[in-house]
Formats: sequence, structure tokens, C-alpha cells
Amino acid sequence: MPMKKVISIMVLMLSLLSQLAWAAPTTPVSSDEKGNKISNVRYAIRTDAATGGKSLRIVFDVTGPVQVNATSDMDSTPSLTITINGAAFAAQQPDTVVLDGSIAKTINMSALNETTSKVTINLSQIIDESDYRVFTLPGDPANKQSFRVVVDIDKPVPLPDFSFTPGIKGKVIAIDPGHGGSDTGAIGPTNIQEKAVTLAVSMKVKALLEQAGAKVYMTRTDDRDVFAPNDSASEELGARVAVGNKYKADIFVDIHANSFTNPQVGGAGTYYYKKSIYDKVLARTIQSNLADASGLDDRGIYPANFYVLKHTVMPAVLIELAFLSNPKEEKLLNTPLVQQKMAQGIVNGIDDFFTQAAKIGGGN
Repeated sequence: MPMKKVISIMVLMLSLLSQLAWAAPTTPVSSDEKGNKISNVRYAIRTDAATGGKSLRIVFDVTGPVQVNATSDMDSTPSLTITINGAAFAAQQPDTVVLDGSIAKTINMSALNETTSKVTINLSQIIDESDYRVFTLPGDPANKQSFRVVVDIDKPVPLPDFSFTPGIKGKVIAIDPGHGGSDTGAIGPTNIQEKAVTLAVSMKVKALLEQAGAKVYMTRTDDRDVFAPNDSASEELGARVAVGNKYKADIFVDIHANSFTNPQVGGAGTYYYKKSIYDKVLARTIQSNLADASGLDDRGIYPANFYVLKHTVMPAVLIELAFLSNPKEEKLLNTPLVQQKMAQGIVNGIDDFFTQAAKIGGGN
């Protein structure tokens, strides 16, 4: 057979084989091969060594990396919804896991599609945005750890029942000048110490409140540690909280000065922890009046998990008067006239709080 004809036949055969290969039916892919699998769900109640607070940790073991996002619904039945993109639940996983109810009641798991899963955690009570965290951890084959999706939910402090009346007269107020003694706090560019500034302003707040008829309890009235020199953070913070709780204060006001790496950053801000309907109101009224009285930038109010805010029974705030790291504000913080203006702003905010809280709670 001529060589050219042999080559032509071979080319034709290869072409036919190629077409047959492309046209051949593919083997269906099983659901287990379409993406990552959530292979295990586990949970535990954890106790924070520093604060004593309890939290629920839920861990989802996944065969590979995924992306997650979380939303909360506190309007009807309190719940968290976590969407896991890139994984489905393994066949053996139950649809519902029943918890003890101390922080959450159930974990409900369902599939949105073959590669997206939804987790709904039904909570035992309303929580704040700052009370939960959702994050991922990479796998570590050397230690036989898979990729993980982690949900941490803090146990909220039980909601207290307060009934406030307008005005400062007759109120019991706890004032906490931040730092002191062995703890200087932030230090400004010309060595002005936070512990000195907070005490100076706090003492002026005390005088104004007492003039208005309040009973004031101070965590410290001089330069000292509240618990003991060089004590641990938990001991020191616990001693400050104990002052407010022991004397059944109506509100707790913690006074600090801020600091940042950028010396241009400045302004006043106030932090709160939503353990009652009043904490945010107290932060808002004090922040507004403090910013007006000091003339500094109004940095607003922020939720925070600070120990003194979470562990005081009464509504509480932590005030950052200004930034010691800002040379201009450091000078202002060390000026008695400005300190007096800041103190007056705080007291005006406290007065406004009692007026608004009385309306919320139906007080007269």
C-alpha cells in the first residue's frame, strides 16, 4: 500500500477516535465529590480566665477552606444565622443539635444548595453585636486538625430591672478614675500621665455631683492601685467593679484618656456594654454633653466588652476624654479650666440620662 494512503487512513482513524472520546458519556459525579464537607459539629461552654465570663464555642470541622458570613436577628426570636459557602453537611450530620439553653437552645443545620450550608443558632436571650464572633481556622495536617469554622457566643449578663427618676439629687453614683498607683496608663509626649488626668477630672465630677445632691463613691481619691500594687488585671478591675456593686450605685462612670500611634488622631469617645436598655442611653447623653463642653471632635459611642462595663450591675460607661498622644489634646487635658469643662459636660450628661431614663422606665 502506498505510504501516502497509509498516513491518510491513520489520520482519519485518529480523528474518529478523538470525536468518539469527546462524545462519550461522562460518569456522574457523586455529591461527596462536588465540594468540601462539614464532617463534624462540636461545642463546649468555656470560662474566661481573666473575667470569669462564660461563652459557648461551636466548631464545624470542614474538609477544606470555606467562606462564612453571619447575621443576627434580635427582633423576634433571638438567633444567629451563619452561611457557609463552599461546603455541604455530611450525610451523617443531624439536622438539629439540642444545647443546654444557658446561652443557646439549638443549632439547626440545612443545605441552601449542594455547596452552601446554613446554620441557625437559636439563642436563649438577646445579645449585642459585640457578644459573638464568627471566624475560620486553617487546617493543620501535622496535628491532624481540619479546617474549622468557629462560632463564639458570650453569655450576656442578666438584664437588670431599674426604675429611674429625673434629676441628680438623691442618686448614688460610682466614679472610677482610670489607672493609678503602679499603673500610669498612657503617657503623653511631654510625660503627662493618664492616671493623673483621670483623677483630676474625676474629682471635679465628684464635686459637681455632690453640689447637685448626689452621693458619690470613688474607686480611688489619690494616686494608688485600687486592689494592691502590681496586682493582676482581673484583681484590679474586679476591685473597681466591686465599689459600684457594693454601694448599689445607680450608674458607674469610668474615666480614661486615649492614646494612638498617630499623634494627629484626637477627640472624645464613650464606650458601653448593652446589659440593659439604659447603658447605651447613658453613653449617648454623656458623650453628647462632653463633646459640646470640651469642644473636641465627637468620636461617638461604641459597644465594648470591657470588664468594668460587663461586670457592674448598674448601667455603666467608659469615657475616653481625649488623646494624650495628641500634643494639643495632651496640653488641654493638663489644663484645670479644660478639666473643669469636661467634668461639667459629664455631669450634664448624667443629668440628661436620668431625665431620659425616667421616661423610658415610666419614672416620675
